[in-house]
Amino acid sequence: MVLFFYKMHGAGNDYIYVDCSKQNLPVPDKMAVKLCRRHFSIGGDGLVLIMPSLVADGKMKMYNADGSEGDMCGNAIRCVGAFLYEHRKIKKKTLTVETNAGIKKLRLKVVGRKVMSVSVDMGKADFTPENVPVLSDGEMIEKEFTCCGETVKGTAVSMGNPHNVIFVDSVSDLDLEKIGPYYENNPIFPNRVNTEFIRVISGTELEMRVWERGSGETLACGTGACASVAAAVKTGRCKANVPVDVKLPGGTLTVTVAKDYSVTLEGPCEFVYRGTIRL
Repeated sequence: MVLFFYKMHGAGNDYIYVDCSKQNLPVPDKMAVKLCRRHFSIGGDGLVLIMPSLVADGKMKMYNADGSEGDMCGNAIRCVGAFLYEHRKIKKKTLTVETNAGIKKLRLKVVGRKVMSVSVDMGKADFTPENVPVLSDGEMIEKEFTCCGETVKGTAVSMGNPHNVIFVDSVSDLDLEKIGPYYENNPIFPNRVNTEFIRVISGTELEMRVWERGSGETLACGTGACASVAAAVKTGRCKANVPVDVKLPGGTLTVTVAKDYSVTLEGPCEFVYRGTIRL
């Protein structure tokens, strides 16, 4: 079969997008592994299926580069919003997208006919241990745990998927290729975990590197940026209701966390190319 696909990215977090209103993709978990191999195939951080929905303007199903299914991706969903507007011709500047983590509301900034950026209501950051999940007595807020033979402090939070936020003095000297898998598979996180390493620049700026569950280090992670700002608010490093710029290797995402820990994510969404591949 011939697969038609689109390549898009949000702050460098690149995914392969398939319009499932026009074609079906068999065994998407296995196809994600095949298609996401950089240098040998299309390459990407994951595979996203854009599907019809009975309860929203569209539906997103996503698979990480290792074939595991993800519940939510803040960068991918912004690109889905742009796709629905520009390619499905759903000409609304407020859209809804169904995900495994619930229905998300998107607000599109449109200039001419192009979507320049998208703001997403990401829901509430959840620190409840069983909802992350994390094996902890009470909320894991800068709580010590052991990884790579060292004792470090982490804050566990769910944004529809699990995150472990670690505040550090520097992110540039971290060897994530070496330590990332150990953090991802730490036994205190039974479903594995995304790990964010955060340097606080100021109360309105954070610098972040991320090791994503199932994908490795990526240039950006939307849910990771949300989790990190929520953790910064929780620990008093940032203030609620104040936009915080999260600087990642692929660009900057802006996150606002309300007093009730409702989170809004804003950032770019870029179309790269479209093409076909024979499977």
